[in-house]
Amino acid sequence: MIRIALAVAVLAAPVYASETKEESCKFQGQVMAAVQQARLDRVKQEDVEQVILDSEHDWPAAYSNAIPQLASHVYSMTRRDLKNIDLGAVFEQQCLQNWDQIQAMQKQLKSN
Repeated sequence: MIRIALAVAVLAAPVYASETKEESCKFQGQVMAAVQQARLDRVKQEDVEQVILDSEHDWPAAYSNAIPQLASHVYSMTRRDLKNIDLGAVFEQQCLQNWDQIQAMQKQLKSN
């Protein structure tokens, strides 16, 4: 799960100057929770991105770029397993714990 969090955070969810790490990680957790809920609601994987984009959500648009990567991970899990975990909260916590590493990876990608 940590590798998923790092990859998505680095590639799909840029931090804006006006956002704190808490805000950024919260948004990332919200996206993960939305994907998880779509899976639990039996939304087909090929429809998940559009269903989430069509719904009301509070995160900035750039965070939606992570939906396909997160869906790939979430849809590989059984619905039974998803009922027993709050992926949004786990994802947010991992983001907070790995913030410095995520920022270093983003900086490295920008310089390449």
